[in-house]
Amino acid sequence: MKLTVPILSTAALLAAAPLAAQAADSPFSANVALTSKYKFRGQDQSDAAKAVLPAIQGGFDFSSGGFYLGNWNSSVGFLGGTEMDFYGGYRGEVEGFSYDVGALYYYYPGTDSSGNTTELYASVGFGPVTAKYSRVISSKWFGVDGGKGTGYLELNAGYEVAKGVKLVAHLGATQFSGGAKNNGAVNFSDYKLGADFDVGSGFTVGAAYVGATKKGDWGDINKSRVVLTLSKAL
Repeated sequence: MKLTVPILSTAALLAAAPLAAQAADSPFSANVALTSKYKFRGQDQSDAAKAVLPAIQGGFDFSSGGFYLGNWNSSVGFLGGTEMDFYGGYRGEVEGFSYDVGALYYYYPGTDSSGNTTELYASVGFGPVTAKYSRVISSKWFGVDGGKGTGYLELNAGYEVAKGVKLVAHLGATQFSGGAKNNGAVNFSDYKLGADFDVGSGFTVGAAYVGATKKGDWGDINKSRVVLTLSKAL
């Protein structure tokens, strides 16, 4: 069964909003990016018929003593054309293990608020690998009724193989609540494999192969794509 509800998103690119690099003397930072195709958890966030449909993205962050607050934004292909993410939490490190806990609110400005979604998340990392779990606490999952309790488990890895060159990998799995399944949602997994290149002056060029499973249920929004991204830390 293919859902007719538009599938909405967050900043996949930021993998649940890691903060941008910030100056040592300031708790504030910012970032801006241009990507050839915005995918969130492996799913297109714009016209699925087009392999390339650029999106402009960017955000702001404040961090102090482990606590952080931030906002990230992107152009999308539905609900007025804009996604705004607001998040906050606390992160730190214990005995070589990093951790991060927080909340994330996905907001789509306009008269239609059906896509607005809230998640809580927690992650733990060691070395180049991080595991993270997010859980929906709002009544809907990006417009799908009964979405409360839907979970998302992901593994992310990044390893610098040469100066300024980092290989990145991601695996994720969306497990829908019973209510969302009753409204046609089908569990799926997603993946990403790519590399980031530091080209200097705060600029990074990224290239990745991104997609998701269960294309028969979700349609072409789960189709695998090559995604190119140019980002700048401010």
